[in-house]
Order: sequence, then C-alpha cells, then structure tokens
Amino acid sequence: MYHFFIGPAVGAVIGYITNDIAIRMLFRPHRAKYVLGIKVPFTPGIIPKEKPRIAGAIGKAVSDNLMNREVLEKSLLSDEMIDKVGSAIDEFVSTQSHNQETIEQFAAHYLPQDNIASMKENAAEGIVKVLTSKLQDSRLGESIAQLATRHVMEKTRNSLAGRLGADMILQPVAQLVERVLAKHINEILHDNSRPMIMGIVNDETATLMHTPMSTIMSGHEQQLQQIKGGILSAYRVVITEHLPRILADIDISSIIDQRINDMDMTEAEGIILDVMKKELRAIVWLGALLGCIMGTITSIF
Repeated sequence: MYHFFIGPAVGAVIGYITNDIAIRMLFRPHRAKYVLGIKVPFTPGIIPKEKPRIAGAIGKAVSDNLMNREVLEKSLLSDEMIDKVGSAIDEFVSTQSHNQETIEQFAAHYLPQDNIASMKENAAEGIVKVLTSKLQDSRLGESIAQLATRHVMEKTRNSLAGRLGADMILQPVAQLVERVLAKHINEILHDNSRPMIMGIVNDETATLMHTPMSTIMSGHEQQLQQIKGGILSAYRVVITEHLPRILADIDISSIIDQRINDMDMTEAEGIILDVMKKELRAIVWLGALLGCIMGTITSIF
C-alpha cells in the first residue's frame, strides 16, 4: 500500500528539485567552468552566456515599444499630465506669494552666488549696450534743442518784449542756438550716456534683486495666468516638435544595452529574482505538482 504514496512523493521531490535546478542554471554559474582544460557543459548559465544578445533585445524592445515617440507623446500630452503641470505652476505661484525671501535669496537655492553675480552683470551690460547704442545713434540732441528753443520762444512771444516784436528778431538767433545746442547735447550723450545708464541700470537691478518674492507675485494675477499659459504652450511645443530629436540624441536602446552589459551578473540576478521571485517559485512548485501527478499515474498503472 505504501507504494501508492511513495510514487507521488518521489515524483513531487524530483519535479521540485529539477525545476529548481533548471531555474538556477538560468543564472549560474556566472562564468564558464573548466576541468583539465575542458569546458564543462552548460557553463556559464544561459543568461550570463546570452547577456549581450539579451541586452540588445531588451534595449530595442524598450526603445521601439515603450519609449517611442507615440507612447511618450500620448503620456506627456495627456489631459492628466497637462493638469499636473498646471497644478505644479499654481502651487509654485501660491508658495511664492507668501515667500518673504528676496529674488536674490530665492535664486541662491538653485544657483551658486558666482553665477547669480555673473547673470546680473551680463544682463545689465546687455541693457546698457542697447540703450547706449540707441541714444548715441538717435536724434535726441536735436529733439531736446528744438523743445528748449521752442519753449524759450513761446515765453518770449507771450511777454512784453514779444508783443513788441522781439520774437521776430530772436527767431534767426534761436535757429542758430538750436543747432549749437543740439551739437553739444549729442556730444554729452555720446561721452556720458554709458556711465549714466549703467548707474541707473545697476540701481534698478539692485532694487529688483532685493525685492521679496511675495511682492513680485502680488497684484499680478492676470500676468501670472498669461505666464502659466505661455509655459504650458512651450511645454506642448517641446514635446511635439523637439521630442523626436531628443529621443534620437539620447538613443535609449544603446543606453539600456550598455547598462545591462556593464551590470555585474550578481546584480542582474538579484534584480530579476526580486521582480520574478513569486513567479519563479510558482514554477518550482508546479514542477513538484506535475511530478506528483506523474508519480500517482505510475503507481496506479
């Protein structure tokens, strides 16, 4: 009677052990083994032996099916993702509306102090260069001289001397004075516009950098909403127009291939076992079940 139990038990043990060994042989040994210079069969394990091919196949599969343009665009431009980006902007604005840090202090969280100083200097230099160029190339001297002489002539015309005809006598003189005055004003602007503008820009920059973030945010709700809309539009443009180039530059397939090939086999084995531990254990027990069934059938017949 015991043979009815021995057969299934032996079959279950054999099925369990053989499946367990088969799974272990997927990973081990990690390197080829030699006895007297002869390579031992089935070494290294299947996965270590085929790692380069597996890495290439995984990289290509991920690049072609999981990280391609269509999949990423669908995910990154979904209504849910757009809402998340918009909510992140709203949260940032809400937080900064109560932030008493100055703009300079806020920027220091993200940039080194040297970079902040360099950015201020470059921005100020750019503004000064543009304004100086505009002033030196403009007809501002002529405009100021014309306004000045016109003002003097108006005052003269409305005075007693003007009613006596003095303005008619002064008209040629005014024209000469206007040309001389325009020339001197242009020279003054040419020689002094840069330091004057630089001083103004530096003062305004310092004032701005020492302004609290909350002050910048308050009272500009409409402008902030426009900025939010602009950011969301820019986000869509980046995804739709620049995503293919970004993916081409990144070359996800090569990155995954290289990462897997560089990975130590012990590390790779641990990752796979962590992900599929339950499934692999089920295969082992399935072997025991099948062995038990075959043992039962053998005992009966």
